[in-house]
Amino acid sequence: MKKFLATLLSLAMALSLAACGGDSGTSDDSSTGDTSESGNPVVRIGVFEPATGDSGPGGKQEMLGMQYANLETPTVDIGGTTYDVELVYADNGSSVDKAPTAAAELVSQDVSLVLGTYGSSVAMAGGPVFDEAGLAAIGVTCTNPQITAGNDYYFRICFLDNFQAQVLVNFAKDKFNAQKAYCLGELGNEYDQGLIAFFEQTFDGEVIKDSFPTNTSDFSTYLNKAVAEDVDVIFCPVSIAYSTQIVSLAASMGLEIPLLGSDTLDSNMVLEAAQGSNVQLYVSTFYQEGGSTEFDEGIKAWLNEDATAMTNNGGNDTIAAVTAMGYDAYYVALEALKAAGSTDPGDVKAALPGVTYTGVSGDIAFDEQGDAIRDTAYIKTADTTNNTWALETVQTVE
Repeated sequence: MKKFLATLLSLAMALSLAACGGDSGTSDDSSTGDTSESGNPVVRIGVFEPATGDSGPGGKQEMLGMQYANLETPTVDIGGTTYDVELVYADNGSSVDKAPTAAAELVSQDVSLVLGTYGSSVAMAGGPVFDEAGLAAIGVTCTNPQITAGNDYYFRICFLDNFQAQVLVNFAKDKFNAQKAYCLGELGNEYDQGLIAFFEQTFDGEVIKDSFPTNTSDFSTYLNKAVAEDVDVIFCPVSIAYSTQIVSLAASMGLEIPLLGSDTLDSNMVLEAAQGSNVQLYVSTFYQEGGSTEFDEGIKAWLNEDATAMTNNGGNDTIAAVTAMGYDAYYVALEALKAAGSTDPGDVKAALPGVTYTGVSGDIAFDEQGDAIRDTAYIKTADTTNNTWALETVQTVE
């Protein structure tokens, strides 16, 4: 059955993954009306994700979860009628400048709601377009509290940065008795800087901070400063593109200071950057392999059958937490459509606050702000010998 699913998805990916290879675009369905080739009416779910730019690797992994879920469950019953579910893609390019255009593209494609995006800054840049259109968006792993603050159009299924920072501070204290921390983030990046601010507020000790300019490629000055300052931990909540460089440099330096990363560092590429070294790398994240055996086995079978999916996953079948979250987000979207009993975006947005769902990443429900009610995070560590993530601990914060 898993091989059958994988074969079907290979065919679907040939049509739908064009947007994940570079250019911004939508899925190319020959039926631009309301009926699919099966004869069923179509409901469209927008996918507002980066396929290019610094966050492209993470965006592709997040989309993999949605695509696998769409293959697994390609229809939904809405108001007594069975609809085929079509994912419609728009590449936001990991850029606040491109985000509004990508968001507007989805609005023009008659979608009922939107999933995404990977990257908090881009979510905030595209969000007002969805607001103007009366369209609800479900954030998958965008963790900055400002995304849902003061609006009724953005929801999310992930924990928030203030929670994530508290988890990492607690871990630094429990694991390393840390009294002095060095924090490093990209200048002007709201995700990086927001997490660092929360970390500093929570950390009961000395914090030294630096911000590097966009497109920095040499981090030796920053890591050498951390060594000179004799810090206990380094906290670097940065993008995959930067974190791979930082981890690679730490490995070449023989850096002995533990590196703490946020959910963005939960990436196969970051793991590979640490391979064969003595780097101590710990990340907070949303899911760990083993959480759902059925999901793990099914998606690994697909990844190993489909070369494009494997490439978009970073070249191996390690399951990223963002993939599990993308999978859950798709099913939350289906629940919203069923609860609305309609494909009308206004009806779907009105139904979303009351939606609950138990996914592979845990129980999902929304508070009054539209944020997920979550109290648990996973802390993974890089097993640099076997090139795998190992569960270090599960952290809970009330």
